[in-house]
Amino acid sequence: MANLTEPPRPASADRYFVANPTEPSRAASAGEGAADSARNGAPPAVTTGDHPLRMAALLFAAALALCLSGYLALSVPASWFPAAVPKEWSARELQLTRGEGSLVGNEWVITALDATGIAIVSLNTDLRSGDYRAIAWIGADFPETVDAYGHLLPEILGKNPNWAGRIGGIALSIRGSLSQPVRIRGVAAKPMGAVELLRDRSGEWRTFEAWTGTSINTLAGGADVQDLPLPALLAATIVLAALAWYALAWRRGFVAALPAAIAALFVAGWLLLDFRWAANLGWQARATAAQYAGKDWRERRLAAEDGPLFSFIEKVRAKMSEREARVFMVADADYFRGRGAYHLYPHNVFFEPYLNRMPSPSALRTGDYLVVYQRRGVQYNAAENKLRWDGGAPVSAEALVVEPGAALFRIR
Repeated sequence: MANLTEPPRPASADRYFVANPTEPSRAASAGEGAADSARNGAPPAVTTGDHPLRMAALLFAAALALCLSGYLALSVPASWFPAAVPKEWSARELQLTRGEGSLVGNEWVITALDATGIAIVSLNTDLRSGDYRAIAWIGADFPETVDAYGHLLPEILGKNPNWAGRIGGIALSIRGSLSQPVRIRGVAAKPMGAVELLRDRSGEWRTFEAWTGTSINTLAGGADVQDLPLPALLAATIVLAALAWYALAWRRGFVAALPAAIAALFVAGWLLLDFRWAANLGWQARATAAQYAGKDWRERRLAAEDGPLFSFIEKVRAKMSEREARVFMVADADYFRGRGAYHLYPHNVFFEPYLNRMPSPSALRTGDYLVVYQRRGVQYNAAENKLRWDGGAPVSAEALVVEPGAALFRIR
């Protein structure tokens, strides 16, 4: 007999249920939703941790760490954590044994090679070859016309058969021709461990890069010569991170956000380089103020990079009375020829912008001036008042100004 107090239920009651009106409704869990999506063949649901830009930032950091680890794996010659510590010597501890130059502040400024076309900077040492696997010379302004043996990049010597036992001395040999003065700041002996390599690369990236005539086009960031340029490292990081992002996005179903992710990776690399450029701008402003602030126009000229040339040209101009006379400016370096001509204006100045060439003796006439600044091959016989260069025929001339490496002559 049926219970009269219990309401009848449908025959299919075992397939239905009635929600408890006092229990709040709940959404399907993420696991249930992902399972349903997998059963239906749809891509997995995107979670809050899969935000395209957040994932791009994480992958950028991971790719940067991976690139640095790969660089260390290829660059560290032996132990990543050697016991020896680096040793450094300043320019004042070095000796210029061949070539011409002078110690200016904390730098050796090499202005000319010797008669055989070589300059040598040396140092007496007492090193164990097994402790120090690399020698790094610290210098700048090396032109393309020279071969610097013992390069400005660290010279790895661990596998060199001559690098054995105790090392009593090292030297830097410069061969070729100097188109501009070369500056040597010092030298370091390095064990080449992982921490030291990262410190060296960071130091290269943070090195002050002074303004030059092409800074707006070629300001790369850091030291003149770098083993791992920061723009190249960031470019590799962006490419690696973009590939990793695409692989993850393809599996999780949000490839459509690829353009935004690539843009975010590019902006991240750009901001790092731009931050470095802004820091360099601040360093340049401080250096410019220290060099020129509070000086009059003449003091600023003397404080500039071509100050010695300007000082010499001042003496030359005092001896040149005829504004209409022709003036020939010669020097081994293109830079000195151009700057010398600039300081001689508005005189009628002739110079070769790109060729280290003396004027033809037949082209000179009485009253012309010849300004010689650090130019080899020029000889003057004061007893006979004869001037000759490059083995050519002598020319009658009067020496008006004579200084070491520089002179002013008036053609007779």
